[in-house]
Amino acid sequence: MNTNKFWIRAFGIFGIFGGLILFSGDMLFYYSTESIDFAENMSKVSDNRIIISGVSALIATWFYLLGLGQVYYAFKSSVFKNTVIISFASLLILYGIVHSAYTGIAISAKLAAQNNLDITESIALALKTNKILRLFGYPVFLFLSVFFLSQVWKRKTLYPRWIMFFFPLIPFLLQFVLSEILSGTLWLVVMGGYLNLILVLFFLASTVALWNKTQLKPEGN
Repeated sequence: MNTNKFWIRAFGIFGIFGGLILFSGDMLFYYSTESIDFAENMSKVSDNRIIISGVSALIATWFYLLGLGQVYYAFKSSVFKNTVIISFASLLILYGIVHSAYTGIAISAKLAAQNNLDITESIALALKTNKILRLFGYPVFLFLSVFFLSQVWKRKTLYPRWIMFFFPLIPFLLQFVLSEILSGTLWLVVMGGYLNLILVLFFLASTVALWNKTQLKPEGN
């Protein structure tokens, strides 16, 4: 197999694995057959589930960053290539940090349950910190979306235009619709791991789109 083609495919698979690993980490925090309340479920999970979930953030982030090798190959202009990669990498690193911050929320919830404290009050500070961390991601996400989507639309990348529907922006906006449609355990699974599921979807679509691409012809800046 052509070496270039091999790595394009491999990088995409790394990205998919990153999403699946961190989605699994989400489920270790949230999943329960008894309740769909995130805080309540975190208060009941075992210590091992909390530890493994926290560690999964580091491993998943490594895989996510390797996945960006595929996006790097797809862009032609060095200026836009570097801008997109730096922005995307910043966002994916934030994903890992935000997930790790949930360890504090889970531990606080667990201690509250063990000591008969109010869970909502006990996790308030950790939850506030987590929300502040997320705020750093929104401008980066917007910046990334403008550059990525504009370059794809202008056919300045190896991506076909249909990849725009799988870029995280549109699925991110759809979560507000899905949240109203889904219910029960399905709601818990989808909403609990939504941000990582949309990245699995993106890297899967990206891998399909670039599966047979073998070489780039760089254009001027």
